[in-house]
Amino acid sequence: MFICKKLFIKNDDVKLVDISFSFKNSFALIGESGSGKSLSLKALLGMLPKTLDVEIELDNFDIKRGKSVALVPQNPFTALSPLTKIIDQFLVSKNEAKEYFGMVGLESSFLDRFPSELSGGQLQRVVIAFALQLKPKLLLLDEPTTALDIKSKEAILKLLKTLHVEQGFKMMFVTHDIDAVENLCEEIGIIKKGKIIESGNLKEIISNPKEMYTKELIDSGFKNRKFRE
Repeated sequence: MFICKKLFIKNDDVKLVDISFSFKNSFALIGESGSGKSLSLKALLGMLPKTLDVEIELDNFDIKRGKSVALVPQNPFTALSPLTKIIDQFLVSKNEAKEYFGMVGLESSFLDRFPSELSGGQLQRVVIAFALQLKPKLLLLDEPTTALDIKSKEAILKLLKTLHVEQGFKMMFVTHDIDAVENLCEEIGIIKKGKIIESGNLKEIISNPKEMYTKELIDSGFKNRKFRE
């Protein structure tokens, strides 16, 4: 069980985020732009500027970025050095890197390529492989499918679900797209203006949302899905 007793972010006298949450295996933090979801993720990673007042209290979990926690960012293009071959950006040996590439469905020959030679979907798999090499207990995902086309998005979500089961890490997925996590996460928290206004079992909340804000997010997801079909 991952338990965050307190996650508080303040800028001068303005409260930006004031939440608590817990989950057993997989959790989606859902909200529109500016709701505080990305701030919360960056706070957990220790990535916020020191000008902000940040308080985090976890129960029985020591967050160590690069050890117990790994991040899959929104845009793989900015997460990689464009002038360095992919193999030279790994922290492990080439043989180990090949194993991680196998886990994410990439050919080992891609290790000797530059990022510009791969598609967006392939690069996102590379970034996931980078995260796996850290053997994380918690994998944080910052809208990892936003920059992908529909086919690539569905493939990445399927891959994440498989890895979550096989590798046994806990997973926290931050996004505005409730449709992306419908079949991926067990639990959900709806964040609005820095507050979690509704949380619980994902399927139950999708089936019977109590807040109008949640209903609007769900309706938006379903409309997008119908458009795609």
